[in-house]
Amino acid sequence: MVAKANQTIPTTLIFTYGTLKRGFWNHTLLQDLMRTGDASFVGSYRTKESFPLVCGPYRVPFLINSPGSGYRVEGEVYAVTERGLARTDELEGLNNGHYVRLPIDVVDANGGVGGVVVAEAYYAHPSYAMELWRKEGKKKDGGGVINSYSEKEAKGYVKRKDRPQHLSFLDHIRIFLSSSD
Repeated sequence: MVAKANQTIPTTLIFTYGTLKRGFWNHTLLQDLMRTGDASFVGSYRTKESFPLVCGPYRVPFLINSPGSGYRVEGEVYAVTERGLARTDELEGLNNGHYVRLPIDVVDANGGVGGVVVAEAYYAHPSYAMELWRKEGKKKDGGGVINSYSEKEAKGYVKRKDRPQHLSFLDHIRIFLSSSD
């Protein structure tokens, strides 16, 4: 819950593992939401179970909904209002088939107490997720499955405004998946 002018606003906890985290390009959205009272930082968390986390086109990170594979992924949890959730959903392309938002169990990354927290995460859309994992999961040295999207993995990230605009993001994913590298 986010407190706003002596009232408590219902919120959803979202687990961010990529460009929405502090220090990355899309965190400006969460900063804007925090300024308007539509988000608050909860803390650093990691997934309770292992999941594949891979980078796709333009070094965009994708969490694959395959629990028990990959690593325990590090990230941050934010409490967002309904308005804040609509904004993050828009950024993540939920209505365009880019990602799906589903529950995920996370635990405090700093070893603190508190047990399991149920948040929601943006997973790669099922229409391409497994193919992306097959392609990227086998890479070594600069590719493959990672446990944290850090500056190293973000090197080469291309901002949305700097990508070819005549193609949709799903087109970029399809081209990436069909490439031989």
